[in-house]
Amino acid sequence: MSKNSSSLLDRLLQKRAQARWARAARQAEGLDLSVLRGLRSDARHLRRALDRVLHVADARLALPLIGADAIKRPLGTDWAWRPNLWRGPVVPAGVASAESRTTMGDQATVFHDCKMSELTLRQIRNTREEDIAPFGLRMDVFRFDGSFLSVVIDLPKEAVQGLRLNHLIRLDCVVETEKPLEIFARLNVKHGPNTEQVVRELPISEGATWVEFDLAYTKMNEKRVEKAWVDLIFEGPQMNQIVVRDLTFSRHPRAEI
Repeated sequence: MSKNSSSLLDRLLQKRAQARWARAARQAEGLDLSVLRGLRSDARHLRRALDRVLHVADARLALPLIGADAIKRPLGTDWAWRPNLWRGPVVPAGVASAESRTTMGDQATVFHDCKMSELTLRQIRNTREEDIAPFGLRMDVFRFDGSFLSVVIDLPKEAVQGLRLNHLIRLDCVVETEKPLEIFARLNVKHGPNTEQVVRELPISEGATWVEFDLAYTKMNEKRVEKAWVDLIFEGPQMNQIVVRDLTFSRHPRAEI
């Protein structure tokens, strides 16, 4: 049988199935209970299959597309990056009562010092017209008896290759919160036995915001740089929902004066 004939047969069978379920919906009120019980079982099996198709289709067809990597690049940018958590599906996609050191994918780790965790993490699909990143991270924080909550992002090796004291590392993010809270970003650069740290407070605003880390104010040994990571630190996060819609990093040299 040709491909076109098969497609025609599939369409005919689909129309018959649709007609059957439309007829079943009209007759459901008057059906014998034993018949209705069997019909319900069939409908549930069909719904599970349809839900799986819809879930995959919605994820793949929704904008922005999975894997999209549009990133703001300041003039002279020599490296730019969006962590996998904001680019594509990660495992696990959600964690309830998240313990400290819970990972979301292979580049993001959540730290806290709560005795009893009432923190829920979930990767969400961005679908708003203004969204650039395909995915976001939602944190629902209820009672919080700890002193800190942070999300640590491990930067790839490309971030530190050729890293110099005249470089600026920029963090761009889109954050939404139910109520205002202070958010700090701390860049950590390990060079030999030492680690340089630069802390910046993110401007308090709903939506897009950014900070820059100027390495000129550190004592970084350019010849011994090994790795770098960034801590996003959330102050007083209790009874709040925090959504990080996007998170990107870029690197560019400071303008010569």
